[in-house]
Amino acid sequence: MNCIVVDDDRFSAKIIEDFVQRTNRLRLSGSFSSAIDAVNMLNSRDSETVDLIFLDIEMPEMSGIDFLKSLNDVPQVIICSSEEKYALESYEYDVTDYLLKPVQYGRFIKALGKVRERIEKKQNSQKQQNNEIFIRNNSSLIRLKYDDILWFEALENYVVINTFNEKYTLHLTMKSIEDKMPSNYFVKVHRSFLVNLSKIKIIEGGNLIVATKTGDTSISIAKGYRNNLLNHINLLTK
Repeated sequence: MNCIVVDDDRFSAKIIEDFVQRTNRLRLSGSFSSAIDAVNMLNSRDSETVDLIFLDIEMPEMSGIDFLKSLNDVPQVIICSSEEKYALESYEYDVTDYLLKPVQYGRFIKALGKVRERIEKKQNSQKQQNNEIFIRNNSSLIRLKYDDILWFEALENYVVINTFNEKYTLHLTMKSIEDKMPSNYFVKVHRSFLVNLSKIKIIEGGNLIVATKTGDTSISIAKGYRNNLLNHINLLTK
């Protein structure tokens, strides 16, 4: 996790720098006595991604609050201040934690725990979003997990989404579906069929079998798509 320290108090900054160096999975990308210099670094195209900022509040030229206001994309921030009075205002900018100086290592570690909780929560949310879609059904939006979808079938200007229990017809092209669906989940086996790899029960000759609520369904594998299908499955051979 890349972090920077922004503090005009050299003694306080050095304490945080030492804590960072002693802590696994933290990397100090820079230390700034001026918030203006820190802003310029963060806005530089050549700068590396900063995941966490240790920020003082009372600084000349630009305060910590003004620093937060100046950023469009704010990473996680831990305030390190000798004054408690800024705590309420700082939380309006969604800071992760507020530490009073002199910062103790135990309190520093506790604040990092909050940072990691936020990271895990964001990752879990992204993972969930990356494994599902919403489709419009009349006036409603229906959530479908990738694992719910058996296959997509193109019918002229429509695409039918086949799930184990239901079918949904959308006014879309197969190309638009292909562009949105990840290739590690779905593979095209025919000009009109995009199949969930995990739902394939048997591949036999020029067909594959998918289990549905009403029984097994056979889907044709077009000659031009067979090799692509075989390249996507974990085939055990000699």
